[in-house]
Formats: sequence, structure tokens, C-alpha cells
Amino acid sequence: MTTPLTPGTIAPAFTLPDAQGNAVSLSDYAGRQVIVYFYPKAATPGCTTEACDFRDSLAALHSAGVEVVGISTDPQEALVAFTEEFNLNFPLLSDEAHEVAEAWGAWGDKVVNGNAMVGALRSTVVVNADGTVKSAEYNVNADGHVARLREELLGS
Repeated sequence: MTTPLTPGTIAPAFTLPDAQGNAVSLSDYAGRQVIVYFYPKAATPGCTTEACDFRDSLAALHSAGVEVVGISTDPQEALVAFTEEFNLNFPLLSDEAHEVAEAWGAWGDKVVNGNAMVGALRSTVVVNADGTVKSAEYNVNADGHVARLREELLGS
């Protein structure tokens, strides 16, 4: 099990490829608040719900100066298909070696369909404009998560 991030700590740096193969770094968002969320697998029910909720909330988040980045251990090809199928309008990054997930505390033991395994944990970290962690949640439920997060960040 990896160590969860805590508020006030510096968010670990990363550079990962997006669906188009472009390198995206946390430092690209310096000076802006960013939601970095980890999801287990593209196009599965919970991950689709969460991604579409972020998609549908993106205009309101952007108007408040909040960016969104999704990270999974899926290969780049899966991100392309996921982005296209659901018209996702924010970067999805591929962390196939799960190094970033581990550094961010989003990798560990879980149970899927009654089977114990190690993998990506559905997690959401809000990073302040100065690069510090504002909040970190692990093993979140996809249903209603984005609405609650939006309420906390925007009051709407």
C-alpha cells in the first residue's frame, strides 16, 4: 500500500503522456488549482460515470479557475478510445508503470467483484495554485463524487 497524500504537502511532480502522446506535467498547471483524479480502468461503468461528470462540470470548474486531469494505468490507445467515445474534454494521462499512482497514494489493495488484488484506487487530489495538496480522497465512490467536489470547491 502506498502512502496517501495529506493537505499542506507538496504534490509529487509528474510528466505523463496524454491520449495524443503529448507530455503533460503537473508543472503545466502551476499557478492554477487542479483536480488530479485517478481511475482504475477506462470505459468501465464507474470510471465512465466519473469522467462524464467531470466533462459536464468542466465549464463551471474552468470559470472558477480549476483544471481537471485524469490518470489511469491504461495504455494510450485505451485513452484515445475513451476520450472519443465519451467526448471527454480534459486530459487523460497514461501511467502504465503506476509510478505516479504510487507516489500519489492511489495504488494499493482493493477488492473487485469479490477478488482481492492490487491496483489503482479511485482517488481525487485537489492541488492548490502553489503546488500544495488542498485535499486528498481515496477509494471514492464515483456516483455523486464530482457533484460533491464541485459544491466544496465552487459552492454550486
